[in-house]
Amino acid sequence: QFFTWAMQANGMLQLNIWMLLEEVGFGASLQHYNPLIDSAVRETWNLPKSWQLVAQMPFGIPVCKPDVKTFVPVNERIKFYLTN
Repeated sequence: QFFTWAMQANGMLQLNIWMLLEEVGFGASLQHYNPLIDSAVRETWNLPKSWQLVAQMPFGIPVCKPDVKTFVPVNERIKFYLTN
């Protein structure tokens, strides 16, 4: 049970850090790609096996504004199939 709440708190902390970085002029991006890179990260930084990669947040000074994000309409992305 504690793990679930710890992950929730971790997510709130990530959001707060992201907003703080934005407030002081940095750009950031939150990346979740584990477990694909867990072994490489553990070996590169000599981390103990007990550590678990949850996310990484690269940040820096933006050199341009991000492009406007476009979306495919929902009815083209989601399909419902009803059966009896």
